[in-house]
Amino acid sequence: MVLLYKYDSESNSNNQKKFDELNQLVINDLKKVNLLIKDKINNKINYIPKVAGHLVKAGGKRIRPMLCLACAKLCNYKGQKHINLSACIEFIHTATLLHDDVIDESKKRRGLKTANNIWGNKSSVLVGDFLLSKSFELMTEVENIEVLKILSETSSIIIEGEISQMLSNRNISTTEDEYLEIIKSKTAHLFATTSKINSYLVKYPDKYKNALDSFGMNLGTAFQLIDDLLDYKSVEKDIGKMVGDDFKEGKITLPIILALRRSNKVENNFWKKTIQDGQIDPGDFQKACSILKKRKVLDDIYTRAKHYGAIAKDALGIFDDSKEKNILLNIVDFVIDRNF
Repeated sequence: MVLLYKYDSESNSNNQKKFDELNQLVINDLKKVNLLIKDKINNKINYIPKVAGHLVKAGGKRIRPMLCLACAKLCNYKGQKHINLSACIEFIHTATLLHDDVIDESKKRRGLKTANNIWGNKSSVLVGDFLLSKSFELMTEVENIEVLKILSETSSIIIEGEISQMLSNRNISTTEDEYLEIIKSKTAHLFATTSKINSYLVKYPDKYKNALDSFGMNLGTAFQLIDDLLDYKSVEKDIGKMVGDDFKEGKITLPIILALRRSNKVENNFWKKTIQDGQIDPGDFQKACSILKKRKVLDDIYTRAKHYGAIAKDALGIFDDSKEKNILLNIVDFVIDRNF
């Protein structure tokens, strides 16, 4: 069984059930994915599985490989290549996390110390590269040129998004449109690929491939909006990483972009001092959260996430009603209403 975060609040139990339904739908295939991941990170250089396994074994939501497996069922795929694809997607994602933590100088991930915090930046970067190489190995084993093309393009787009985000740090003139382009590249595009990739194995008509692409892209956009919201709203034990990291690192996420648009002169001077200039004093994060609440920023981001979630749900309208479709519709609500 994959390690999953659980809600502490009883009021969120219904949302947790939606995630549990997805887990149960794919649990047998997910076990195969975990075994394949374990096999692929095994190496004669013992240091590699030690560093790579640290993050992999920590679990996380595993939502991307689970989506891949669920969409394979939605497409009535009967083979085993979706196992490789799910592991491939998890490797791509995990590699980006290892690299992100180096760039962001993060200290905590999935409730544990980050790999770079334990073994240093060089190890994290190199093991991240190792996982990316393994993802390409898994791609080629599927023996489908369309699948290989999509996954390789996705890897490039993610990196482009990460670079764009790095360049936007502390740039308070970043617009919402620019921000959306960044999160679509670094997050939503992988969700889109995750959702549609199995449709190429069964040679589905383009209208179904496009529908799954739209589902994943909009679900991924909603996912990142909520992620950025939680950095100012959640608590560390829920999200498994340091709360307020985005603020301390000067990341220009939507909470900051909307706050800059809505703040008065005094508040804008505060954002310039903390975000643009990186001068953060004790209590500044709490002050930032207070301004966001005052300007109804987080409420409006939640509304935006609901909008993208609605588009994701509508995209699945082309598919016949089924257990798989219903679970995927419910997972949209889970993504938006989660607290981790």
